[in-house]
Amino acid sequence: MENNLEQTRLDRFGNLEFLARQVVEGFIVGLHKSPFHGFSVEFSEHRLYNPGEPTRHIDWKLFGRTDRMYVKRYEEETNLRCQIVIDNSSSMYFPVRDKVDFEHPNKAFFSVYAAASMMYMLRKQRDAVGLSLFGKEMELHTPSRSNSVHHKYLFSELEKLLTPLPPESKKGSNVTDALHFIAENIHKRSLVVVFSDMFDTSLEDSALFDALQHLRYNKHEVLLFHVVDKSKELDFEFENRPHRFIDMESGEEIKVSPADVKLKYLESMGEFYQKLKLKCAQYSIDFIEADINKGFEHVLLPYLLKRQRMY
Repeated sequence: MENNLEQTRLDRFGNLEFLARQVVEGFIVGLHKSPFHGFSVEFSEHRLYNPGEPTRHIDWKLFGRTDRMYVKRYEEETNLRCQIVIDNSSSMYFPVRDKVDFEHPNKAFFSVYAAASMMYMLRKQRDAVGLSLFGKEMELHTPSRSNSVHHKYLFSELEKLLTPLPPESKKGSNVTDALHFIAENIHKRSLVVVFSDMFDTSLEDSALFDALQHLRYNKHEVLLFHVVDKSKELDFEFENRPHRFIDMESGEEIKVSPADVKLKYLESMGEFYQKLKLKCAQYSIDFIEADINKGFEHVLLPYLLKRQRMY
């Protein structure tokens, strides 16, 4: 029985890398039809041979096809080091659905496929990538590398996040400690890409903003994708009938009609949202609202634009 369950999981999620490639290829086709026509997306695994270099790294098969000498690019020649950071707390599995897929994602599903697509692009561009996962504590932290074995390992770790959390699971979030840890433990001048709903109620806003500032103080470039179900979490669009709202991280419940609390909720959420955007602007952090219902283009394009500015 256990083997059958494992095979079912593999059948459902085993093609993460393949699906990420489809997302990227569809995105690039769309890019060429958009106002960004001509935007350079180079996926090169070779570079021209420079006279005087050792010949042992020349790709002779490619020379036979092109009559030009190219050498294979290796990890130490990588252009960019990128650390992908994913919030794996219980709130990232909102909204809770019977079926989670591309048409009906939750925040975790969206973050995994966005990160996998970005990882695919990084690999094709010979950039190094590392992965950090956190909930209440750091759950995984890898160095940034560009070899194929490392990439396969990262994809396998991402696939684990696609398994729904048990209903009784209550995983809190400690964004602040995670960001401080990452700021101190990755290669200097890295690109840090964060996927999080930024719901860390354990500390004051100022502590969260200090953690974001720490990343910039250590000379890292930062892309913060604020992953939300906009209609529910920002706009509070619920039918006006009694609802039972449950905090996915603490388990606290409240029964209320949305109309009774909507104005107060929008005021409180709007204040935090605007404060977060303002602080990111002050620290030169790229803040992107990543609505899980709008597809991956608004994730991949900011990444490409940031990479182009950096190099």
